[in-house]
This record gives sequence, C-alpha cells and structure tokens, in this order.
Amino acid sequence: MRLRLLKRNVLLLLGVIFVLVTLLFSTRVLVVSENDTRAASSRDVVSNGNQGTNSCEIFDFASLSELTQSVYSANYKQCIHNADRFPGEPRLVLVVQVHNRPEYLRLLIRSLEKAAEVHSFLLIFSHDYISQEINTIVQGITFCKVLQIYFPFSTQLYPKEFPGQDPRDCPRDISKDEARKTGCLNADHPDSYGHYREAFITQTKHHWWWKLHFVWERVQVLQGYSGFSVFLEEDNYILPDFFHFYKLMIEFRKTSCQDCDMLALGNHDGVRDFTGLSNKVLTSGWMSTKHNMGMAISKEVYYKLMGCSNNFCTYDDYNWDWTLQHLSGTCISKPLKVLVAQASRVLHTGDCGLHQKENCRPELVSQNIEESLQKAKDGLFPPRLDLSRVGPVEHKAHMKNGGWGDVRDHVLCNNYSKRL
Repeated sequence: MRLRLLKRNVLLLLGVIFVLVTLLFSTRVLVVSENDTRAASSRDVVSNGNQGTNSCEIFDFASLSELTQSVYSANYKQCIHNADRFPGEPRLVLVVQVHNRPEYLRLLIRSLEKAAEVHSFLLIFSHDYISQEINTIVQGITFCKVLQIYFPFSTQLYPKEFPGQDPRDCPRDISKDEARKTGCLNADHPDSYGHYREAFITQTKHHWWWKLHFVWERVQVLQGYSGFSVFLEEDNYILPDFFHFYKLMIEFRKTSCQDCDMLALGNHDGVRDFTGLSNKVLTSGWMSTKHNMGMAISKEVYYKLMGCSNNFCTYDDYNWDWTLQHLSGTCISKPLKVLVAQASRVLHTGDCGLHQKENCRPELVSQNIEESLQKAKDGLFPPRLDLSRVGPVEHKAHMKNGGWGDVRDHVLCNNYSKRL
C-alpha cells in the first residue's frame, strides 16, 4: 500500500516538474523570439535610415509646433543616410546651404554624382525651408553619405514673430520718429541707413553663421575630423575633377603656402580660358566678391571666426560674406589669406536668388552647363598646380550694406553657439 502511494507521489512530482520545465522553455522561446524580432526591427530601421529612406526624419507638417519639433528631433538624431554602404571617415566634407529652389538643387546633385571619388564624400545639406519635395530629392542620393540638418530659427517656422516678420515690427522705410510714434517693436533700432529689418533679408546671414557653428561643434560624425569643410549653395554646380583639384590644393598648401588660411575652389569667371588656367592658382587676401564660392574652411579658421562672434553678429551688413571680409584684418588681426583656383571648379547656376525672383529660367541652365563642360573638358584633372600670381594680403574696407541693425538679430546670432 505504501509502495503504491510512493509510486503515485513520484509520478505526480515528475508530472509537475515536466509541466514546469515545459512552461519555462516556452516562455524562454517567446522572450528570445520577441527580442530577436525587436532587434531585427531595430536593424531594419537603422539600415533603412542609412539607405536613404524617410525612417530617420519623418516630418510632421500638421502644425508649426509639430514641424518645429521634427526639426529639433532631426538635428538631434543626425541620421547618416548610406552609412552602411560607405563606412569610414569621409575624405571630404561638403556643406550645402539650401533654401527652396529644388530645380537648382537637382542640378547640383547631378554634378555631385558625376564627381570623381564622390563615394568618399560626406554631404551635409543645411535647410532653412522644409518640404517633402526637397527631402525626397536629398534622400534619393545613393552615391555617398548624406546628413541633413535644419536651421531651427527660419522664417518658415516663425512666420509671424521674430526671427520671422512680426506684424508689430516697423515697416522698412518708416522714419525713426514716425516709428516711435506708432510704437512698433523695433522703433529704436533701424540700420545705418534708417531702414528697419526685413526677415527674409536677414535669414541668410543667420543661417550661414548657425550652420558654421553646428557643423564644427555639433555634427557628431565630424568629431575628430581634421580636414577642410567646403561650403556650397544649392545653385552651385561642381566640375568632375573637383575632388582631384582639392587634393592638389591641399598638397600645394602643405609645400608652398603654409600660411594660407582658406581655399577657394570656385570663382565667378565661369569657364573663360579654362584650359589655359586649369592648373593655375594664386594667393591673395580673402574678398567677398571673389572667394565666396566653393570656400574651404579648416577648424583652425573656424576658431578664428568664432573668436569674432560678437563682431560678426553686430556688424551692420546682412551679407555673411561682406561681414567676413570686414572681420579679415580688423577683429582677425592678420588678414585671411586664400589659395584660389583660377579655373573655377564650381559654377554658379542660379539666375534667381534673394533679390531676383521673376523671369527665372532654370530649364535653360542645364543647356548652359553642358556647353560649359564641353569648353572645360580638355583642362580637367591637371597633374600638378602652378602658382601664377601672388596678390596682396590686406584688409579691404568697404561700405557696409545695412539691413542688420536690429538688436534682436544681434542677440540671436550671438546665441547660436549656446543654443544649438
């Protein structure tokens, strides 16, 4: 009798153990399966983001507040498209300031795709206007790594308040006495010529200075990067030997122009006498009208500019490049010296811009570019560089253009390094 009870208890115990083991095994399988699924899902999101889909920056256009939140989120995440395809540190960083000219942007991207060794580039597109069309254009790039950053104080995000145009702001051409009588917000702060700020005029300088800070201080993938960053705009077009010529300039600077602060791969002469000048460079002091296109800046020069932040942000000129020329030889005591490509590797395609908004003909630009490329093709990829001229390096004073007298602009501009 006791033996029978003992057998029954043993069998019951074994049954309980079996059930417990089965439950534990099943739970483990479910947990592992769920974790694997989550991990796979995470890999898919990262992979998709790297491959240029919208998974990294999903912009919510439902309201300005939600769009603004999307901008801050994208700037925080800093999703690098195509990072899995092109691992390693970039050999060249191109920073493109983008507004809202998609036709010209497409042409720039087409030129980048044709550039030699483009797979080693990191393209950073800095936007002050957000649209699905522009995001789709940029995120369609598959030939190199791409990062999009977004100027968070744009007139698009602040259409009816500073830094946009507040309806309580003073009209541009009202007199100071009349402005004070009306009580408009910025009555005490016209520019040097008695005009009050226009938000769309001030935005470009704001964006340029913010972008400079953000690229060198906040872009995570560039921490430790020791090369130059080349600054372009959406209406530029680079020639196929752009990177080849950049490398020649870097080597020339090391051996023959160690005191050159900046490089200028572009000028405003187009392809005139391109073959004859193809391998020619010159040195001079930096000038706004000559050296603001395809400008290459090192981190050392960035620090020089950052040391003059207050001078940059309070100088009454709405143009970033004229302001930079003012700093060269004043706040920056030794004028900036630049090594210049005489045969421009950057073409200017935009027949429309800040001041020209009518009769734009982007459809003709492509034809003009093809003609320019035909003229330039025999002079591309020179084997070495020759120094053709040594110009004076001195401060070039100019008459400031105004448009930057409002103290609110000064304060915001100075705060970029703190409020990125």
